[in-house]
Amino acid sequence: MRHNGHVSTTFPKARKSSKGYDIAQVEDFLEDARRAYSAAPGTPAVLTSQGIRSTAFVLQRGGYATAAVDAALERLEDAFAARERDVAIAAAGERAWYERVRGDAQEILDRVASPAGRRFDRVSSFTLGYERRAVDAFCDRLVDYFQHGRALPIEAVRTVTFRSVRGGYREAQVDALLDAVIDVMLAVR
Repeated sequence: MRHNGHVSTTFPKARKSSKGYDIAQVEDFLEDARRAYSAAPGTPAVLTSQGIRSTAFVLQRGGYATAAVDAALERLEDAFAARERDVAIAAAGERAWYERVRGDAQEILDRVASPAGRRFDRVSSFTLGYERRAVDAFCDRLVDYFQHGRALPIEAVRTVTFRSVRGGYREAQVDALLDAVIDVMLAVR
């Protein structure tokens, strides 16, 4: 497969029986990420760690293996988050940075320490949402992490999935909380 006149070999390709990420989209994104990361200090951010986390690619036959691309995106997100932290500390100071992160962590803890079954809004019984018991169980792990310092790898937050059921928790709220947890975890790495 050629992209911009060059043979693309950045990642292994998906097996012929399965789909992978669109090669041109991945290559274009990586080029944009390279430019953004190497931009001069003080240049407005065109790509952030959160933007990397929310990146999605079209699936196609003959595309890049999804697991390899996802792993690279996680490493890229980590690198951007570290740079964002360094810039913020340089601008406001380390104390202000950690106070903001502590405040964010406290907001998360306040949410996840709420009573089980009432941590997030529920959707109607005609709408699909995340299974409450599974989300509540993961929230208990987050409480242990934030309140008791128990180990929780960032990969566990990045890869957690919940079954969709009628009348479950509102998915957008749960997803936003998981994003906030990842932001805090990256901030204190």
